[in-house]
Amino acid sequence: MKDTIEQLAPEKFNDPLFTVKGEERAHVALTDPDTLWFNTGTLCNIECPNCYILSSPKNDALVYLTADEVSDYLEQLRLRNWGLREIGFTGGEPFMNPQMIEMTRRSLEAGYEVLILTNAMRPMMRKSVKAGIVELLERFGDKLTFRISLDHWSAELHDEERGKGSFEITLQGMRWLQEIGAPMAVAGRTIWGESDAESRAGYAALYEREGFDIDAHAPGITVLFPEMDEQVDVPEITTACWDILGKSPTEVMCASSRMVVKRKGADGPSVVACTLLPYAEEFDLGRTLAEAEAPVRLNHPHCAKFCVLGGASCSA
Repeated sequence: MKDTIEQLAPEKFNDPLFTVKGEERAHVALTDPDTLWFNTGTLCNIECPNCYILSSPKNDALVYLTADEVSDYLEQLRLRNWGLREIGFTGGEPFMNPQMIEMTRRSLEAGYEVLILTNAMRPMMRKSVKAGIVELLERFGDKLTFRISLDHWSAELHDEERGKGSFEITLQGMRWLQEIGAPMAVAGRTIWGESDAESRAGYAALYEREGFDIDAHAPGITVLFPEMDEQVDVPEITTACWDILGKSPTEVMCASSRMVVKRKGADGPSVVACTLLPYAEEFDLGRTLAEAEAPVRLNHPHCAKFCVLGGASCSA
C-alpha cells in the first residue's frame, strides 16, 4: 500500500508556481546583472562521464555561436544599460569554436572583463589559437582570465573523470598560460568526500609545486563545485526559505547572470536563465536581453542543491 501511495504522489519541480506541498515557489529577479555567458557550443575534445551538459566530440546539441551573434548581444547590452562587468565563455570546450579568439576580442573591445572556461588541452594549444591568446593578453592584460577545469589536485582522480593522461596535458596548457602571464583560476569538484580545507590544501600544494600564481583559498579563484545529480532528492525552495535559510534571492546566480545558447536547428540564439540548464525549455527566456529580464522560478533540483543550498556561482 505504501508503494502505491508513493507512486501516485506528485513529483517535485513540476509546477513553476507552487511546490509539491502547495507552497509558493521561490522566484528570483534579475536585480544586478554582472555576467553574460555565451555557450560556444557543446562539442568538446573529450567526453567526461559526469559532464552536466553532456559535452563530447559528437554532441552538437548546442552549435557554434558566431562572432557576429556575440556582437549583437554586446549591442543589446549597451542599449539595455545592464552595467555588466564580465562576459563569460563556456562550452563544450570554447577553443573548439573557430571564432573563439574573435568573440573574445570583440567582448574585450566592448570594455568587459572576459572569463574563458577551458580544459587547457589541445584545442587551446593549437598554433593559431596560442598566437591569438598572446595578442589579446598584450592588448588587454588582466582583463582576460582563463578558468581551467582541473577536477582534482591529483592526477589519479582527475584522470578518473577526464581520461588517462589528461591531468598532465592540462598542466602543460597551464604552464604555458603561466609563462605568458595569463591570469588563471581553477574549477574543481567535490565528489570525492574531501573537506573543503583538504581540497584547498591539495590544490595549494599543486600550485606551489608548479609555480602557478593561483589562490587556492579564494572561493572565486579556486572554485569547488558540488556534484549536480538530478536524481538526488533535494527540497524545493519556497518564498519562506529565504528567511529560514538566512539568504537573499540576490545571492543566487540568476539574479546576476544569463547565458546565450544556440540550439541545433534553431533560427538563432536565445537566452536562458542559468548556465546549468541549457536544455531545459522552461528556463529559456526568449531571443533578446529585454525578454531575459523576466524573473526566474526556481523549478529545478539544481536551483536548490547547487545555488541556494550549495551557494555556488559560475562567475568569479
